[in-house]
Parts: sequence; structure tokens; C-alpha cells
Amino acid sequence: MQISYNWLKQFINMDRPSAKTAELLTDLGLEVEGITSFESIKGGLKGVVVGHVLTCEKHPNADRLKLTSVDIGAEAPVQIVCGAPNVAKGQKVPVATIGATLYTSEGEAWKIKKGKIRGVESHGMICAEDELGLGTGHDGIMVLDENTPPGAPCSEIFEVEYDEVFDIGLTPNRADAMSHYGVARDLKAGLIQNDVDKELITPSVSQFAIDNRSLKIQVNVDDSEAAPRYCGVTMNNLSVKPSPNWLQNRLRAIGLKPINNVVDATNYVLHELGQPLHAFDAKRIHGNKVIVKTLPQGTKFMTLDGVERSLHKDDLMICDDEKPMCIAGVFGGINTGVTEHTTSIFLESAYFDPISVRKTAKRHGLNTDASFRFERGVDIENVEYALKRAALLIEEVAGGDVSSDIVDLYPKRVEDHHVFLTFRKTYSLIGQKISQDTIKSILASLDIKVKSVTEAGLGLSIPSYRVDVQREVDVIEEILRVYGYNNIDFTSKLNASIASTHRHEDHKLQNAIGDFLAAQGFFEIMANSLTSPEYSEYLGDGFAKGAVTMLNPLGAELSVMRQSLLFSGLEAISHNINRKKKDLKFFEFGKTYHHGETSRIENKCLSLFLTGNRDSDSWAVTEKTTDFYFLKSIVTNVLHRLGISETVSSPTENTVFAEGLTLQVNSKDLVSLGRISGSILSKMDIKQDCLYAEFDWDQVIALAKATKVGYKEIPKYPEVKRDFALLLDERITFREIYDIARRTEKKMLKDVNLFDVYTGNNLPKGKKSYAVSFTLQDTQRTLTDKQIDKIMNKLLHSYQTELGAELR
Repeated sequence: MQISYNWLKQFINMDRPSAKTAELLTDLGLEVEGITSFESIKGGLKGVVVGHVLTCEKHPNADRLKLTSVDIGAEAPVQIVCGAPNVAKGQKVPVATIGATLYTSEGEAWKIKKGKIRGVESHGMICAEDELGLGTGHDGIMVLDENTPPGAPCSEIFEVEYDEVFDIGLTPNRADAMSHYGVARDLKAGLIQNDVDKELITPSVSQFAIDNRSLKIQVNVDDSEAAPRYCGVTMNNLSVKPSPNWLQNRLRAIGLKPINNVVDATNYVLHELGQPLHAFDAKRIHGNKVIVKTLPQGTKFMTLDGVERSLHKDDLMICDDEKPMCIAGVFGGINTGVTEHTTSIFLESAYFDPISVRKTAKRHGLNTDASFRFERGVDIENVEYALKRAALLIEEVAGGDVSSDIVDLYPKRVEDHHVFLTFRKTYSLIGQKISQDTIKSILASLDIKVKSVTEAGLGLSIPSYRVDVQREVDVIEEILRVYGYNNIDFTSKLNASIASTHRHEDHKLQNAIGDFLAAQGFFEIMANSLTSPEYSEYLGDGFAKGAVTMLNPLGAELSVMRQSLLFSGLEAISHNINRKKKDLKFFEFGKTYHHGETSRIENKCLSLFLTGNRDSDSWAVTEKTTDFYFLKSIVTNVLHRLGISETVSSPTENTVFAEGLTLQVNSKDLVSLGRISGSILSKMDIKQDCLYAEFDWDQVIALAKATKVGYKEIPKYPEVKRDFALLLDERITFREIYDIARRTEKKMLKDVNLFDVYTGNNLPKGKKSYAVSFTLQDTQRTLTDKQIDKIMNKLLHSYQTELGAELR
């Protein structure tokens, strides 16, 4: 939110450095994120002065140029070459002196330098209005009033305004501060707390009067729930034209583009008082009726931006006897807007239901200054006052007269909210005792009235504009922010309690695995749970049907809850690859969301992403691309660290993978891992292989909690390794070899490892060779050759019998 310091000073008369005011506003909770300078004319006309043309002769070397001598208030006149056809002796003109900086209409700066034009020196430039930023005319130089003294700064003549603009990061609850007057109210309270008593100057509407009743427009509100208060008045004999400079400067300072005096006046009051208004061209209101109602679903309506919109049945509309004219509280229509031909208006000021406005604005993708305020809640008691203020301002800048009584439809008056504030709760939440007089003073500065006083506390009446102050704790927060967070004492004493927690708590296991992955070179990513519906379609029809969609999405690309962590990780990979980072290792802990048969399902997952080389380039490391086996080793280590070692693997049928595995425990899928499908990578604009693993973290945690840690003594006796080179059918898997070995020798066999696979020449057709090592160990004694041979013969016999294996 942009707040003009000059504008703010209209409400509080003060001479205070902007930095100190920004600091105080920030302490009050209106955080000033930056201060920018504003000049009504870019560059401020610095170095531009009034010149008196003493002589004007033809240039000796050019027919279309004039050679002039100009008095600019210096010791001697300066010589200037000018190409304007209207320059003449005796004129008072604006002169940009040597060193002055002017700006083009596009904002580009150019500096005036001493130069030669057709062989004659020129010491400055006599300017046209467009060269100074004072207009668009370039037919000739500007001619000033003949009484203007030479050497006078043009910045004073053209009343250049200098301002400083606060960029305030307003929190959504502070609807009361969405205006210059609202900020001034808070500033006054802060100044009082700092012993600076300043009067808050409220714009007067005492001059408002009904001039005649020549233009009556009937107003009906069909939906008083969506429009609890609706005010309007007509004005006639207006002259629509550009606004005066002071009004344009106020709007430009806060980033608004002036349109015309009537529209500018309504925008001015909006940013002055926080109350949106709208002016309709009264001659284009059919039947002289204004009806506030909803319209049938699908009704077409063209807004001021020239876009035809299809209305929802719940959109509140401002209509005349024949057609819709405005989306209530959001955006006006193109057919009844104020133009240069408008001579009479119907001026609207209303309170619309915040929820209704918010839903309508979201449905149509509109975010206007009006909807921004209505969505958060304007002051319902300020509606008529703002209408009178706007009418008076329009009379000032556009002429005309008030030509009807004010229509004020307010069937159910809103009473001020009442809260009882207890001193005990106040001291407890603030953390120290504040004097009751200070509390009362702060409340008074915030317009919170004390209705009753007891030993226990205060009975309070909250003003209507403080829609966020509803509870006792809200009042305490108000007291604290005005009192000053920096004024609360703190001690060097630290109190802490020792919590008794289980080692298998979710966050501990997550931190442990996160640390392990970081140690392996992975970076943690955190992505949005909202994603694009296109991603569900990439996964298949089943996923698309099970997607959890948002009722009020921020946009189409964030309209569903993610069903997999895959695409958020691929977005991060694509982003990094496009910035020349191709060797990536990512992990993310996050949730996925699905529609179940009877309810929505929320699962926590862990995802791993690998692409590019394992390690960064180095003379000491041979370049090696990450592969499936590296990913599998990481997955296995994650599970082992959580005490999960007995898993069953099978080829995955997940459409995400071109090839991969699913690891199961007790017939439940625990992890799916593999190489991502090329079609998905292509859709994500990724042109290199990516590996992916997704853990069902809820299942992993459940298994980890059920795992009991076992301890055993380190063996004193050595282990022995023996190898077999087995000739087997191609269909035989290492899993079968492993399982047979475990069944055959349960006591001495400690490990089985596949260290080579060979297929090709010198082998019978349909055969392959597995080189398998066996680790044997007796915890009670050293194994003898006889014992070892017996075990190995037994293993070989099992392979020959069950698999038809042969030794090579």
C-alpha cells in the first residue's frame, strides 16, 4: 500500500523526518518496507530557469535556426541556438542551463551540455513544454508571463511538488488502515504515546447541501444481506475535464493514473478515507432506477476494461431498469462509466458483504482497489460521510450541483461491539504491569470508549471501523502495539523444561534422514502443495479423477492439490538445468492429497531426485553418471537407518517410471524407485535422464516404530568367503539364489552377494553365469576347512536340485 507523506500531513500537521515517521509506523504494526521520492515533474526542473530573450537573429549558417542572447539572471547573457519557429525578441522563456538534466516521455535522461550547432556555440536550450514534461506540445517553445523575473527557478513557477511515499506492507486484518486517514489515526496514537500531542484533522462535510431536486433516481436493494447499507445521490451540470494539478499529483504519487476530474475525485476519497465509491453517468441509467440484485447464471456483462464476462448467479450487481451496470464492490461497466460527455451522475457509496465481494472477485480474476477494501471490511458507519465528502470534492473540481436528497438504505443498523478487558489478563499477556492510566490513554487514542470501570477491568465499546477487534486479546494487542513492543522489559533469565519424548517421534526420524541425505550431497526442497491439473492427467485417468480441486483457486496452474511429489521436484530440476546446473540431488518431505471412496486422503511422502553426475567435476574424481544402483543404495540406506531391512522387491507397474522397482513389507508398498519415463520428462522440458524414488513416509514411520533394536556381541572369530560361478537359465533371478542359500544354511551363512553377471559368447543358448560370494562365520569357534566344504557342498546340491545349476 502506497501512502503519500504530503497527503498524510493534511491530517496531522507536523514537521517530522520521514525516516522517523516510518520507524514509528513500523513499531505500530504498519511496517514501512521502503520510502521512495516523488516529483510531480520528473527531474524537478532542476537547472531550468526563466530567460529573457534580448536578441533574436538568423543563424549565419542555417536558414531554420535562430541565434539568440538570453538573460538568465547571471552576470552576462548567454548565447543559445534555437530552432523553434516562434522564438522572438522580448519573450520570457524556460531555459535549461548547462548541466541540467531533462527526461524524455519514456523517462530516459539526457544532460544539457555546451556545444556547437552549425559552427556556433550554444550555452543551453530554450525548451518546449514536452521537453520539460509539462505537456505534449512541440510546435514551439513555451512563452511565459512577461512579468516573470529572469533567473527565477521554473520549479517554483510551475509549482513542482516533492513528496515521499511510504510502501506499507499491510497485514490483511488491518482494514482500518487502508487509507491515508486510517494511517493518520494510528500515527496520532503513536505520537501521543511518545508525548507528542497532535490534532487529527478530519475533512469537513459541513458545506454539503442539496442545491435542488431536479434529478431523482429511485434505489431498490433486493439483497440486503449482501448490501447491508447503500447510499446514493445525484449531481447535475458537471463539466468533465482533466483534474487540477494538486489532485493529479496526489494520485500520481501513490501510483495511480489520473483519468478525469469526477473519477479522480472518487479515487481520491477512496485512498483518503478507505471508502470505495462509484460514479454512474445518470443519463445512461434507464428508467431512472438503480436496483441492487443478483442476475441469472450466465448473464453477459462487459466491464470497463472491455472484457465480456459471464456472471455467476451469486454475483451481486448494480442494475438499472434494463441492464447490469456494475459488479458490486468490484468493477464498473463500460456502458455507464463517466466520459467527457457526462453532465450528470449518480454517485454511489455502499457497504457490501466482504465474503460476497471476495468470492465474486476471485471468480472473475479481478483485484481492484475497491474489492481489496470491501473484501477486508470497510467502515459501515462511514458510508454517508464519504459520499458527502466525494460530492463536495466533485463540486470543487467539476462544478455542478447536488440535485437530489441522499438515499440511505440501512435497514439493520450495526451497533458498536462491546468487550470487557480484565487487567489481570492484560498484564499476563503483555508480560509486565502497565499503569491503568496508560491503558486508558492508549484506548482513548484508538477511539475505543471506556463505558464502565471496575476493579477487575474496563467495559469497552469498539468503533465500527475496527472490524478486527472482537475479543479481549485483540484489545490487549492494540494496547501493546501502541505502548511499544520495544518498551517491554526482558530479563537474562532463561526458563526451559525438559520434555520426555520417544526416540521414534516423527520429527526426530525426519531430521535424522534429512541429515543423512544432506551428508550424501542432497539439497532439501520445499514446494507448493497446490499444482496444475495437467500433472494429474500425465499420470493417467485414475489420478485425474481422484484429484482434490480448489473451490477458489488463485489460478488454473494452482487449482488442485498435488497427488505426487514428482512434478514439484521436476519443476525444480527444470529451473536449475535452465540455469546451467545439471548435476542435481534433491529430496523433499511433503504431503499428497487424494479423493478416497468416502473422504479425502492425506499422505506424507519422502521423494528423492537424481540427475546428471554423482559428483562435481574434479581432477581427483572420475566423472560418473548417477544410475539406478546408486539410487537404490541410497534408498536401502535410508531404510536400514530406520531398522527396516527385510523388504521384497518386484518390478514396478507405476506409469511414472520407464523401469523401476517397488519395495514392499508385509505386502504393502513402501518405496517405488526407478528411471522417470521419457514422456513425462519431455512434457517438463527436461532433456536428460532423471531418477526418482518416492517413500510412503507414513508406512515407513509405522514400521520404524514397530522395529525393536537388537544388540549382539561382536564376533571374536574370523569370517570366511567362498565363491561359486553358477551356470543358470536366463529366467533365474538373484533373489531365488539368495532365498535358497538362506533356507539351506541358517546358522553359519551371514551374507550372500552377487558380484558378476555374464551372458554372451562361450555360454549355451538361454544360459547366463552368476558369480556369487558367500560369507560364513561361527560365533563360537574358528571354522575348519571340513566344515566350510560341507556347507558349500550342501549349497551346491540345493542349487543343482532346485535350479538345475552347473558349476563353471
